[in-house]
Amino acid sequence: MAEKTIMLVCSAGMSTSLLVTKMEKAAADRGIDAEIFAVSASDADNNIQSKNVNVLLLGPQVRFMKAQFEQKLAPLGIPLDVINMADYGLMNGEKVLDQALSLMKD
Repeated sequence: MAEKTIMLVCSAGMSTSLLVTKMEKAAADRGIDAEIFAVSASDADNNIQSKNVNVLLLGPQVRFMKAQFEQKLAPLGIPLDVINMADYGLMNGEKVLDQALSLMKD
């Protein structure tokens, strides 16, 4: 099992898959053992229950769902944020990985 599990949520789970690949490369380059995956908003609940998620990042296109995810994640102690729109648009895996890691710090 990976040391860190980062879940990205977007509307369909498709557009975020390229970002996942770039984040995985950035993590590997830094020697970080991370499982990074993307799911659609409709599959998010199943993955929150079945995986040991350390942080959840919402794609900019589903930022309107932040409050509803906060209610689900707060009791579980899972941090949540919306991916910066510029970093998402540029598919900047380094910056989005940094964002996820900063949320996980105690």
